[in-house]
Amino acid sequence: MNDRPATSQTPAEKQSSAPKLSLFVACYNEEENVFGALTNVRDACVEIGITYEIVVVDDGSKDRTSEVVQSWIKQNPDVPLRLVRNPVNCGLSDGYVKAASLATGEWFRLICGDNVETKETFITIFREIGSAEILLPYYVHSYGKAISRQAISIVYTFLINILSGYWVHYYNGMALIRREYAVLYSEKGLGFAFQADIVTQLLDAGLSLKEIAVTTHERLGGSSSALTGRNFYCVSKVFGRILFRRFRNLFRGTPTVKTAESKNH
Repeated sequence: MNDRPATSQTPAEKQSSAPKLSLFVACYNEEENVFGALTNVRDACVEIGITYEIVVVDDGSKDRTSEVVQSWIKQNPDVPLRLVRNPVNCGLSDGYVKAASLATGEWFRLICGDNVETKETFITIFREIGSAEILLPYYVHSYGKAISRQAISIVYTFLINILSGYWVHYYNGMALIRREYAVLYSEKGLGFAFQADIVTQLLDAGLSLKEIAVTTHERLGGSSSALTGRNFYCVSKVFGRILFRRFRNLFRGTPTVKTAESKNH
C-alpha cells in the first residue's frame, strides 16, 4: 500500500519569486471551519499587501475537510495554495515539519484550521514581521473558551516558564519565525507541545522576542483535538527536553543559532 500523502497544487503556486510569508494551515476534521480560516488569512494578507503562500495539511480527517479546501481553491484560483492529504493522522508537529519543508517563504507560521483567529488578529501579527526574530502572540481574550481549558493553559505556561527559566505569556500562540528556523528547530512526534520546544530553543540561542496581545473566539463547529492522551504524553516529553537543555546550557554555555551547515555536520 502506498502511504505517501496526496498533494494538489494550483497554478498560482508557481511564483516568480519566493513569498514573504508561508502559512501552514493545520486541519483535522475541520470541514465546518477551514473555509472561513482560509478566507481570513487571504483577506489579511491582501489588506496589508504582503506576498504569501498557504500549505494546508489535512491530517487524516474523517470528514469533508479536503473537499472544502478544494472548493475554496476553485473559488480563489489566484491564491498560491498547496493541499497535502495524510492518509492517517500523524500529529501537529509532523505536519509542521512537513509544511515548513514544502514552503518557500522567508517567514513561517502555523494557523489552526479551526478558524478561531480573526482577520484583524492576523493583520495585527503580520504587520510586526521583521520587528523581532520571534513574534509570539498571546491571547488577552479567548471568547467562548471553557474556563477549564483556560486554566490548563495557565498551568502549562507556568510549568514551561519554571522549567526553561523564561517568563513568556503563552507558548502555544503559534509563533511567527523565519522559515529556516522552523525547518531546523522542529521535530516530529511532539504534538501540540512542539511550539514550546521551538520557542525555548530559539530563546536559548539568544534570538529576539516580541509578544503580541491578540484575541480569539471559540470554534464555530466541531471539537478540539488538543486534550488527548497522545498530547499529554508529548507534553511530558517536551518538559524533559526543555529541562535537559537548561542544565546542558548551564554547563556548556548558551548554544549559537543553528544553520543548515551546522545541522548537517
